This record gives sequence, C-alpha cells and structure tokens, in this order.
Amino acid sequence: QVQLEESGGGLVQPGGSLRLVCVGSGALLDFYTMAWYRQTPGKQRELVASIRSAGYTDYTDSVKGRFTISRDNAQNTVYLQMNSLKPEDTAVYYCHARTMVEKHWGQGTQVTVSS
Repeated sequence: QVQLEESGGGLVQPGGSLRLVCVGSGALLDFYTMAWYRQTPGKQRELVASIRSAGYTDYTDSVKGRFTISRDNAQNTVYLQMNSLKPEDTAVYYCHARTMVEKHWGQGTQVTVSS
C-alpha cells in the first residue's frame, strides 16, 4: 500500500517561494504518474502539476512559468517548487500517485500566501 507524506507548506509573502516535498513509502514510485493538487474551502480539488514516470510534465495555466514539478526516483520523492507566489495560490496542497489501476493521496499541506 502506497503512503504519501507531504511537507514544506507554510506562510509566505506574495512574491516568495516554497518547495513542497512528497515522500512515498510502501512501494517504489518509479512507475506512478505523480501529481500535486490543491483545494480551497468550497471548491473542487484542482490539478496543479503532474509528472509521468518518463519525466513528462504538465501544468495548469495559472502556475505555468512559476511552479516546477520534479521527481527523484532514487529518493522516492516528488517536489513542487513554487516561485512568485500569489495570494490566490493559497490552498491545501495534496500529493497524488496513480497508475492505471490504483490511486493514492497524501494528507495535504497548507500553503498560505499573505502579507
């Protein structure tokens, strides 16, 4: 059973940076498509960025040029580097792992962008 643990969230001023970290256990993440989602109260969870096992990445339009997703299979870890943060990036960020037959979520980490 895959378990995902996020860290790296916190309070940051507009224009600042954070790096989210998702560490997997229970299975190797090499063959999973990994992604970061975010959710604010009253809204649906939104896909922010994804990275396939081969390294191909995709981003929602609102974060293109500011966020970078990456993975280190040797460390069973996925990262989300967030730069030029805006107040509208405030949300709980969730790590997600999926294959054709299974999906797994982390518990989430709060990111708050405020002056």
